[in-house]
Amino acid sequence: MKVVGLDLAGVEHRPTGCCLLTGMQAETALLYKDVEILTKIDEIQPAILAIDAPLSLPPGRKSIEERTGNHLRECDRELLKRGIKFFPVTLGPMRKLTQRGINLRQILERKGFVAIEVYPGGAQDVLGISRKQRGLDKLKAGLEELGIRALKNQLSDHELDAVTCAYVGKLFLEEKAVTYGTPNQGIVMPKGEKACK
Repeated sequence: MKVVGLDLAGVEHRPTGCCLLTGMQAETALLYKDVEILTKIDEIQPAILAIDAPLSLPPGRKSIEERTGNHLRECDRELLKRGIKFFPVTLGPMRKLTQRGINLRQILERKGFVAIEVYPGGAQDVLGISRKQRGLDKLKAGLEELGIRALKNQLSDHELDAVTCAYVGKLFLEEKAVTYGTPNQGIVMPKGEKACK
């Protein structure tokens, strides 16, 4: 079973972390342009794509540029309720990422792929492992404690977050994950409650 995790950058000149998780064996890379990402996915043909980027807009919004008072989706409210920190999709720097995520999802679904929205920082909280802000070595050690193998030394934060994304995608396929919000406008998270380290 192949799962791809993407820690998507908001713009093409910044690195996107990509992880192919086969069983518990991880292989990572940094990609940039949408065409690179789509070519890689076409080569791999994963069972599911787990993407760290907003893949939907708050209800009632027709575009990210539309000015309304609605900044949160149901899944965002669920994160808040559980004390998991995140950036709203309409916040300045998140706007480009949201648009890129939505566009990429549409292309992938037209090609027949299944794409889910994940949030590695929140997933790391629930899994009880360190976020990248506490040190990449601690995050890598936490992923290895989960049983993920073949993690190279000197992985970037984007690659480590992509590994987390792929792991959540694997949990989703194994029915060991929950969706905050609705199936079309949700964030998939590991089952369990926040357990920060």
